[in-house]
Amino acid sequence: MSQQDFSQFLQLPSPAMRSVADMVEKIAPLGSTVFIQGPSGSGKEIVARSIHHRSSRASGPFVPVNCGAIPRELLESELFGYEKGAFTGAMRERAGLMEISAGGTLFLDEIGDMPLDMQVKLLRMIEERTFTRVGGSKPIAVDVRFVCATHRDLKVMIDEQKFREDLFYRINVFPIMLPPLRDRLEDIPTLIGSIIKRFEAQGFPKAPELTDSAVNVLKSHDWPGNVRELRNILERAGALYADRRIDGDLMSELLFPGQPREIAEEQDALWDALAEFASDEAVVDAIEAEAGGMVPAPMGANRDDVIRHFLASPDGFSLKDHISGLEADFIRVSLADTDGSVSAAARLLGIQRTTLIEKMRKFSIGRPE
Repeated sequence: MSQQDFSQFLQLPSPAMRSVADMVEKIAPLGSTVFIQGPSGSGKEIVARSIHHRSSRASGPFVPVNCGAIPRELLESELFGYEKGAFTGAMRERAGLMEISAGGTLFLDEIGDMPLDMQVKLLRMIEERTFTRVGGSKPIAVDVRFVCATHRDLKVMIDEQKFREDLFYRINVFPIMLPPLRDRLEDIPTLIGSIIKRFEAQGFPKAPELTDSAVNVLKSHDWPGNVRELRNILERAGALYADRRIDGDLMSELLFPGQPREIAEEQDALWDALAEFASDEAVVDAIEAEAGGMVPAPMGANRDDVIRHFLASPDGFSLKDHISGLEADFIRVSLADTDGSVSAAARLLGIQRTTLIEKMRKFSIGRPE
């Protein structure tokens, strides 16, 4: 990625990303260790590269290492290197990624997946900036900055004795939290523009035009795959519909292959259900007994009246809580009606199975007994 790509990522409009950008600007010139937390696909490596490119080490190497992708038995030799004859097949000495990153930044991605025995050696490396190659006895000093990242909750892993507490406090010097894309939907239009420009620079065909309805479909998605999923969707759109106009229906087909959805029809059905709910005196009486004082909406109320009805709650109104509660209720009932089958419930709800699983985790909903 170019320096411009990093800058665009850190110029996203959501308050959360503005806070991240501010933190990056402050800590990049320092040599301190940085710890980035966030779900998979949220852009942790982009933030790490941004820190590197804004530091005095920008002319040095940026070396990314996925701690969960390297087999356990190879991780030590990959990080620290090895001497000739250290093990069968070691025909010559080899520098590890620690040495290769000297003068630059070593990005330890998914550090939560690192085995406990390697965590001990990494702790010493971070504290002393020295290490020993596999099969060697001579300590090697190296000038490197560490940026670590994970999608896991390390404090929970510490309680489960799967991550060392002393290592956590050693890497948690400057923590940066990246929220999931579903919590910063206002970033989507800016991300769309940035991703499309990058594709065009890489020689992709002329990008399609996304209508407002297409963008609204993207903004209504739950994004379990975060920014990575958005990038994949736009790459698919660019490859299949170059220089064409993509509306909401077509974008729904791209998001849910084989499950085209009429977004407008779904919205109309939801509003009709809400209007009926708000006008049902028996239902409102039950709510009134619990929540205290909702006034029934008049029969035949239009959408604006229904909205005002819910906004008039004496205890205040939270759109996010009401929508979350509605989602959770639909999920519980669909699971109950399908005997706990996640696949069947997903079909009933008109969403992908992976999306339903993510929502079940989000709302702490288990399968019915």
